[in-house]
Amino acid sequence: MEKAKVVIIGSGPAGYTAAIYAARANLAPVLYEGFFSGLAGGQLMTTTEVENYPGFPEGITGPTLMENFRKQALRFGSILLADDVVEVDFSKHPYIIKGKKNTHEALSVIISTGATANRLDIPGAGDGEFWQKGVTACAVCDGAMPIFRNQPLFVIGGGDSAVEEATFLTKFGSKVYLVHRRDQLRASKIMQKRAMEHPKIEILWDSEIIKVEGDDVVRAVIVKNVKTHKEVSHKAAGVFFAVGHTPNTAFLNGQIDLHDNGYIRVVPGTSQTNVPLVYASGDAQDHVYRQAITAAGTGCMAAIEAERELSARGLA
Repeated sequence: MEKAKVVIIGSGPAGYTAAIYAARANLAPVLYEGFFSGLAGGQLMTTTEVENYPGFPEGITGPTLMENFRKQALRFGSILLADDVVEVDFSKHPYIIKGKKNTHEALSVIISTGATANRLDIPGAGDGEFWQKGVTACAVCDGAMPIFRNQPLFVIGGGDSAVEEATFLTKFGSKVYLVHRRDQLRASKIMQKRAMEHPKIEILWDSEIIKVEGDDVVRAVIVKNVKTHKEVSHKAAGVFFAVGHTPNTAFLNGQIDLHDNGYIRVVPGTSQTNVPLVYASGDAQDHVYRQAITAAGTGCMAAIEAERELSARGLA
């Protein structure tokens, strides 16, 4: 069994940043990037243009940004494994990290497995169709892109996040339609009031998008009323899923404290979990911001905290 001072589970902005900082601290981190799960590089691997990451005034594609992160981690000596962690054992220290192909004994662990945006199975909205060609799951990430400006946009959902996304998109779209299957929103009263009173938001009650159409990008959506079954075609430039995220934390098997929504609970202001020398960074513990820049920041925090605690214990 291989031994490591730091094992990082998951890649993306958080994992790669943690690897950069840990490697520069001479901790020789081992990073399980993911492989069979398709999670290597995180959600940015399915994103086209990234325009809100500092340092790239002209924008950069998500895969290119992640490849740059990866090269920087390798430059300082990180060990990157194309493998998925399937099991962890935090019952005793050092901890055991089992992948499909590798196993490590770890003095410290940084979890950066991210979260997966929930998507609905709508014809035209999937991979290889209009996903990331006008269909997305992050208004804050993508809403300012030129293809959405002064165009009709559609948000699917009925909770606070859906209203927040719709409100944000009013800065860019000519009109924003909030599509909800029920006759009332699940959002809080104040958020419902905000949506109903906004001049650029129209709520399509008892409705669902049943098809996304276009050429090289989204051009229209077909909306069906679930009560009358009437179908209407609407011009559209963008479709935004706002039906939640699922944190990739199931593999922890209850060994770390989680919030009720499945995200990892950390000590406020730190990346420390309830298990000593086990840290969480990125979207696996962040259900508020979920941005590449905040993920990178918490990856930095986790690596610094791990190095300091290992040094304090004489293990670094």
